[in-house]
Amino acid sequence: MPVSVTMPRLGESVTEGTVTRWLKQEGERVEADEPLLEVSTDKVDTEIPSPAAGVLTRIVVGEDETADVGSELAVISGDGEDAGSSEPAPAAPQQTQQETQREEEPEPPAPTTPSTEKPVEEEAPAPQQATAPSAGGSGTDVKMPALGESVTEGTVTRWLKQVGDTIEADEPLLEVSTDKVDTEIPSPVAGTLLEIKVQEDETADVGAVLAVVGEQGAAPAAAPAPQQAPAPKQEQEQPKPEPQPEQPRIESAPAPSFAPGDSYAEPTAEAEAAKDPSAAESKGEPPAPAAAPSREATQGNGAGDAGYLTPLVRKLAAEKGVDLSKLTGTGVGGRIRKQDVIDAAEAAEKAKAAPAPAAQPAAARSAGAPAAAPAPKAAPSPLRGRTEKLTRTRQTIARRMVESLQISAQLTTVVEVDVTKIAQLRNRAKADFQAKHGVKLTFMPFFALATVEALQQHPVVNSSIDLENNTVTYHDGEHLGIAVDAPRGLIVPVIRDAGDLNLAGLAKRIADVADRTRNNKIGPDELSGGTFTLTNTGSRGALFDTPIINQPQVGILGTGAVVKRAVVITDPELGEIIAPRSMVYLALSYDHRIVDGADAARFLGTMKERLEGGQFEAELGL
Repeated sequence: MPVSVTMPRLGESVTEGTVTRWLKQEGERVEADEPLLEVSTDKVDTEIPSPAAGVLTRIVVGEDETADVGSELAVISGDGEDAGSSEPAPAAPQQTQQETQREEEPEPPAPTTPSTEKPVEEEAPAPQQATAPSAGGSGTDVKMPALGESVTEGTVTRWLKQVGDTIEADEPLLEVSTDKVDTEIPSPVAGTLLEIKVQEDETADVGAVLAVVGEQGAAPAAAPAPQQAPAPKQEQEQPKPEPQPEQPRIESAPAPSFAPGDSYAEPTAEAEAAKDPSAAESKGEPPAPAAAPSREATQGNGAGDAGYLTPLVRKLAAEKGVDLSKLTGTGVGGRIRKQDVIDAAEAAEKAKAAPAPAAQPAAARSAGAPAAAPAPKAAPSPLRGRTEKLTRTRQTIARRMVESLQISAQLTTVVEVDVTKIAQLRNRAKADFQAKHGVKLTFMPFFALATVEALQQHPVVNSSIDLENNTVTYHDGEHLGIAVDAPRGLIVPVIRDAGDLNLAGLAKRIADVADRTRNNKIGPDELSGGTFTLTNTGSRGALFDTPIINQPQVGILGTGAVVKRAVVITDPELGEIIAPRSMVYLALSYDHRIVDGADAARFLGTMKERLEGGQFEAELGL
């Protein structure tokens, strides 16, 4: 029966999505839960899996077209069904024809003497049934657990055991990643891993069977024992029946087992020789070399034989300038994973940062020594000279930034802050802090803590304005947005009730949301509801800038790079002296419709006093 593929709801406030790419085309076969298309919304880019196995018979929404949540995107029909519509009626004539063929085939003219045709037909299917073995009643299913109240599926990121391995009860069996958590799944029983049903980088619904674990010493289900051809076939003294096409090949050895998406071809002479070299030698032929894996056995993507590439991998490679065609994947079947791209980018950065050979002195050069090689020139970006369509995320950023400048009256006030005491505290506490809390102690948590404390004292900066009703709302919580430089663009996840967190809590939450945002694991509902935004413009060395307000907020704070420079300070004994100090610029952009310049100066003054005081010893346990 045809199955309709619909646009899912990808967030509480998401009402539509844009089809960015179809991974399958009309007429191609697709397995259940296999990635079918890519969809982009204002908050997230994701893949939509196929709800059923079958043939993609009709694409309703083309690439770069937008569809509402719940609307039909495509139609998937079962094998042999008519693909015209999602109604099951057209499939009836073909089923009737198949039934007629099945009824006609087993009814040859009735023989007058006992015949061996019927026993042969009953015995022949036996080897075919062995190609898809089942774990049987002795096996225990390993299912995808519910890893959160709103989590409906998970992705297998890594199998810690392989088929045939022995595993103990509660021993980690595989790693699973969801939108909210990455965790290990333990084995429910002790035994042998008989079968893996969901491969690495594949997604399965909660409750779906991931693998089968059998009793100790049980044979893996993926490798059935060869079945001998039935002996009575040649011992019959009755008239010999008509030969069956290619039947002996099926009986001689078990057919291989294939995972979903693999292609199958009849064994060639070279493949038979590779299995049994002695057979080739007996014919006077040299054994054929082992054939390389066929390109058709993987899903092509223009990056060699790397298999299917996720949108995150492609965008990350384009962002970091990694050539996927020259990359060797470490995933299943050589699939390129995100970590492969990151490792390649880091290796390229290290190669660029390698110190050039020191210049030789003039005396050495005059003595005939060879001149030092010039420093290697950085490779140009692969984006040069290209024209491509804006991503949905970039379109959203562009539209909202222009709208923000048109909606509110924005200006920026900048102050300079001496954070030398904080720098000294970091040097004393950062090793113990990372060992205790598992995250690095950067300047960002100090800025975040000073920000939420200042927002509590100056609620006008933590407000929103409604000119249609002539009202202003002073929020009762500090929901702090953190601007993150993600591979697909600038994303602002929100730390709710940041005012209730201490320094360590803010450090862990900032590191958590930043990491999940860069790895496309942040939930859509975590990207809304902020009341004030913090952006670290100094992460790439900028001293300060004039950030644009994230509507409907009325303020955003940009923190510049912390740099050491000579500053005039007042010493109680020496008076005014010049000394090296760690300095930073804080730039507050605010909506002048509700926040005046004096309000902004008071807010920044409160932050300056808190940071320069450096009274964070209690927060750090010093």
